[in-house]
Amino acid sequence: MSIYFTADAHLGGRCHPDPPAVERRMVRWLESVHLDAQAIWFLGDTFDYWFEYRHVIPKGYTRFFGKLAELADDGIELHFFTGNHDVWLFDYLPEQLGAVIHRTPLIVDLLGTTFFLAHGDEADPNPAFRLLRTLFRSPLCQSLYAAIHPRWSMAFAHRWSYRSRSSHSCKPENLTPYIDFAQTAVQSDPDIAYLIFGHLHCPLELPLSPPNTVPRLFILGDWITSPTSLRWDGQTLSYHPC
Repeated sequence: MSIYFTADAHLGGRCHPDPPAVERRMVRWLESVHLDAQAIWFLGDTFDYWFEYRHVIPKGYTRFFGKLAELADDGIELHFFTGNHDVWLFDYLPEQLGAVIHRTPLIVDLLGTTFFLAHGDEADPNPAFRLLRTLFRSPLCQSLYAAIHPRWSMAFAHRWSYRSRSSHSCKPENLTPYIDFAQTAVQSDPDIAYLIFGHLHCPLELPLSPPNTVPRLFILGDWITSPTSLRWDGQTLSYHPC
């Protein structure tokens, strides 16, 4: 049995030239891991925009949800981290699919090895981004936003997401906050062997100690330009084709 990780699919986003094609590709990947998957971890920004009202959820994602339901019915665990684009995941996926929602970084034992998992936006140093991150997670702000009719709020959010998308850069100087974030996590729990983040949209493997030793930091790519997943079989953590 294996455990799989992916991030930053941004399903439904205008960043994709053909959003339905990306959803179908995601479904094909889920089909490819169906037979040996014990659990699948989505490390944030699975959706380019998601906000659940009490009786309304975003339309679309029919094939994706159908495949997730099939996986869940076969006993495969589904874990979703909230990212900066889908922070408003609430109870729909847990109720309909039995998925587990994670809102903060997590230290977890997976097949006998300790992992540190996070979307990665927690380490983003941009002051404006950090302010928005705080506002988006505020229960008061969420309640006020929920009072806006989805006809306007969803259209506005999709336009904002598309126009405000910044290019993620994996230059060494831009990676420093994320490496520092990883180092702090390892200092808090020396048993951590692997750390996996999304958010930066570029697949990387970075040693936090001498080469070929643990702990190691893995950053997942996005489904816009570099669809990426990782597979953990209890012995080896390696990139898996999407």
